[in-house]
Amino acid sequence: MEYSGGMKRKVMDSTSPMKKLTLTICLILAVLLGSLVTGCGSDLDSGTDFDSGADFDKGLVFYKSGDYATALGEWRPLAEQGNADAQNSLGWMYHKGQGVPKDYKTALKWYTLAAKQGDAYAQIGLGGMYENGDGVPQDYKTALKWYTLAAEQGHAHAQLVLGIMYDHGQGVPQDNVYAHMWWQIAASSGDKNASTNRDIVAKQMTATQIEKAEKLASEC
Repeated sequence: MEYSGGMKRKVMDSTSPMKKLTLTICLILAVLLGSLVTGCGSDLDSGTDFDSGADFDKGLVFYKSGDYATALGEWRPLAEQGNADAQNSLGWMYHKGQGVPKDYKTALKWYTLAAKQGDAYAQIGLGGMYENGDGVPQDYKTALKWYTLAAEQGHAHAQLVLGIMYDHGQGVPQDNVYAHMWWQIAASSGDKNASTNRDIVAKQMTATQIEKAEKLASEC
């Protein structure tokens, strides 16, 4: 069944004893990771000076025009100086092979540098690499760690994916309460897919479980 956002979800019939939704996470990542470069640059680190911000935006213009090599040339010096937006952008370009040959090892390096500075987009990038085993052994627990850091910063896509991981029991024991909680939080930020997922999993839960999930969401 097709849903908005390019995602696919197979929903069991409501009369089935196993009303478990199945969400293809790699397709979700294609949607949410697509914002990793275009979503940054608007709020650079407080330690980044004005000229660095201007240079990043210049690279962003080249990137959006499809001139990846020139964008890379603008961003690399900034990344080497510690600009988290530029580091994340290099991570994305090496991850996807834009302007450079695809190189997971180098992508991991740049994502990690930015993620450790608290960049939510880089944290999602790392989560995706560990979730899918891109250049690293597949490790759901490590993926969950990075997604959680991004989710705690209010990133709705990370919250959406955390809900999926709790629903599927990936990196954590399967838990409908926490799946509902994360989807409720993401839905409150306007994520329609999270809202749909929350309503689906709610059909598998007792009233007490739903009340607990809603209480947890309100406390976050």
